[in-house]
Amino acid sequence: MTSMMEVRLQAQEDEITLLKSSLADALRKLRLHDQLLPLLKQQLIRSNRNSSGNDKTSNLGRKTLSRRKSIKMFIRGRPITMYIPSNIQNYEDLKMEPPFERLELDWVYGYRGRDCRDNLYFLPSGEAVFFIACVVVLYHINNRTQRHYDKHTDCVRCLTLHPDKVRMASGQTAGVDKDGKPLHPCVHIWDSTTLVTLQQIGLGAFQRGVGCVAFSFDSGAFLCVIDDSNEHMLSVWDCNKGTRHAEVKNTNEAVFCVEFNSNDSTNIITCGKSHVYFWTLSAGQFTKKQGIFGKYKKPKFIQCFVFSLTGDVLTGDSEGNILTWGKSTFQIMRQTRAHEGSVFTLCSLQGGAVLSGGGKDRKIIRWSADLAPERECEIPENYGAVRTISDVDGEELLVGTTRNAILRGTFSDGFVAIVQGHMDEMWGLATHPSQNIFITCGHDRQVCLWKTEEHKLDWCITLEYGLCADFCPNGSVVSVGLSTGRWMVLDLLTREVVSESIDGNEQLSVMRYSPDGSFLAVGSHDNFIYIYNVTESGRRYTRFGKCNGHSSFITHLDWSKDGKYIMSNSGDYEILYWDVAAGCKLLRNRFESKDREWASYTCVLGFHVMGVWLEGSDGTDINALCRSHSERMVAVADDFCKVHLFQYPCPKPKAPSHKYEGHGSHVTNVCFTHSDSHLLSMGGKDTCILQWRVIRGGPGDSREKLASTSTSSPEPATS
Repeated sequence: MTSMMEVRLQAQEDEITLLKSSLADALRKLRLHDQLLPLLKQQLIRSNRNSSGNDKTSNLGRKTLSRRKSIKMFIRGRPITMYIPSNIQNYEDLKMEPPFERLELDWVYGYRGRDCRDNLYFLPSGEAVFFIACVVVLYHINNRTQRHYDKHTDCVRCLTLHPDKVRMASGQTAGVDKDGKPLHPCVHIWDSTTLVTLQQIGLGAFQRGVGCVAFSFDSGAFLCVIDDSNEHMLSVWDCNKGTRHAEVKNTNEAVFCVEFNSNDSTNIITCGKSHVYFWTLSAGQFTKKQGIFGKYKKPKFIQCFVFSLTGDVLTGDSEGNILTWGKSTFQIMRQTRAHEGSVFTLCSLQGGAVLSGGGKDRKIIRWSADLAPERECEIPENYGAVRTISDVDGEELLVGTTRNAILRGTFSDGFVAIVQGHMDEMWGLATHPSQNIFITCGHDRQVCLWKTEEHKLDWCITLEYGLCADFCPNGSVVSVGLSTGRWMVLDLLTREVVSESIDGNEQLSVMRYSPDGSFLAVGSHDNFIYIYNVTESGRRYTRFGKCNGHSSFITHLDWSKDGKYIMSNSGDYEILYWDVAAGCKLLRNRFESKDREWASYTCVLGFHVMGVWLEGSDGTDINALCRSHSERMVAVADDFCKVHLFQYPCPKPKAPSHKYEGHGSHVTNVCFTHSDSHLLSMGGKDTCILQWRVIRGGPGDSREKLASTSTSSPEPATS
């Protein structure tokens, strides 16, 4: 009942916002009508005078008067008028083509350790294999290069390595397409050398997603899968045929791990919340034995398990203990105190030694085959807890952490991060005006500076929820807008806060410097745009004025090339123009801004980008867009996990685009690097940053060839 009332309240608030916007729009049109009425009278007088001239002049006059001056698109039923620039003589004859450029995935920043387990492996090729969003990354730890398996259509949730150390299996979650139709979860079996998909398992057989996968130990002929349905269905599949061999309901509780018995592939073990189950598969039927805790305290969670040399099962639990289970009795033979807090992972080494990783104490402990502690170390606090461990050579280890980092090191020398990422939803993204670096910020309170050529994190500091950012044109400082209305200016070299201010008490959604760096515009959810004078090379800020006229929160804004005007969008789909030089004056006649040139184009509503919208869009389907510095293309971040590349300008419906997948959540932002060599895209809840290489057309390429692989945006309603 409460949820229904919340939905109704939200709907009423949306309607109120639209009514306010419609009222404001009507008042503007009335004022515009009063201003244009004398001009229309004069034009009518001139037209009557010309009608007495020759037919040639008369016909020319009629053509001029009948030429189309504007076009309308509709979002949520609201008409938005777009004025056609003077240099476009025949709008109807414009032809939209896909851009000559294409995108190619260059680098993936991040790792999903926050909420996934057993998702880090080391291959004989020297590559670490892990996943984030919809991409499985193969990272060569010495050469520092990446390859990508990118055939999944939604977020990858689990990963396992075949006994041959070449084939891999990765399972994904379910999803929905842009029309709300379900996308079924499945498991891909693929070759890590060629990145070729060998088999697609269980399409349409799993519910919600695939949570755990494991190959049989003998020859890897079978694959065990646990899905995310209420019963966490346990199924075994023939890897070569892709057919299901057996299936059974597992448990209504969470399941964390599944594995075939290393000595007998007819036996399977699962563990999770308050349980350890021992399964036997015979003639296509499962029988289950529940682990008996007896005199030992039953832990809330059994997080992980491995097999000892003797075939016993070692489990790690939320009480910090390693329990040894008899291979045939299904009872606890021994309890070993291991960690303060949970044991998150166990890893078997050659010779029978075992590694354990702790949650609360962040320790890695090496145990002998009979569980005597031999060595231990502690990973740095800023990386979080130990999520998973992968053995490289018996001495060197790879460690995945709960704060989405991968560490490399040894007990003797300690550990350093080779992969790092954000830990929560991201929104703020900006690229440097002259260097190959970019800044990100988000809900994890981290502001991070990345290097695109070295593919690494340069530095990271903790502030508040960061939602937007922009570099000063001189490149020495960056401004970051926060969720509280505060904004800070950081020195790139010292990372110190050189200026700080606050505008209102609502979140800031956009920061944008004027082209010469003399002004900073701050767009807020309180419906205002605050303008600041910028001096001392971006280190001093004084309030210049405030743009007051939007009837909803500011979403995007851009400066004109001469630095005198601003174009802005708001949450109720307004397009307004402001004369900053004249004291932040609202320009009532939007027609007068149709020929203005813009230093950047990030506003999602405007004549030049009208063609990127889909039919029936509710205004939130596009989160961000960015025009390239060459003004040849525009990248779009949509709400359906996709990145699109359109030609620029893109003013007509049904504009074709190149579409790119990889994100597993709404894409919150996109931005080109200063030379247009790369595009950065940022996922929301997938905590993933994708770096795309821009491939420019060359000999043998053609727009027709590119169009064969492009997608078209359905036509929005126009009039």
